[in-house]
Amino acid sequence: MPAHTGNGGFTVPVHRSLTEPILMGGAPRSAAILNGTFAAALGLGLQLWAAGIVYWLIAHGICVFAAKRDPKFLEVLIRHVRHKGYLA
Repeated sequence: MPAHTGNGGFTVPVHRSLTEPILMGGAPRSAAILNGTFAAALGLGLQLWAAGIVYWLIAHGICVFAAKRDPKFLEVLIRHVRHKGYLA
């Protein structure tokens, strides 16, 4: 556990799980659940097994790539979509 030294010289241990985002397979938890649900709907509901697997592999790979650059990319994307444009 890393320690932080304050002004008084005291050390406070902080567990790593309190500072890192929650990831499932390298992707943010909510994105992984959403991708898995949609892929299961394709595979099980529409009986498009290959399409469901291909969709999941591509979507999860993109989420893992984005999470390596910024673990909170999903929150940023949601805020970006909700934000109105200056000239709108």
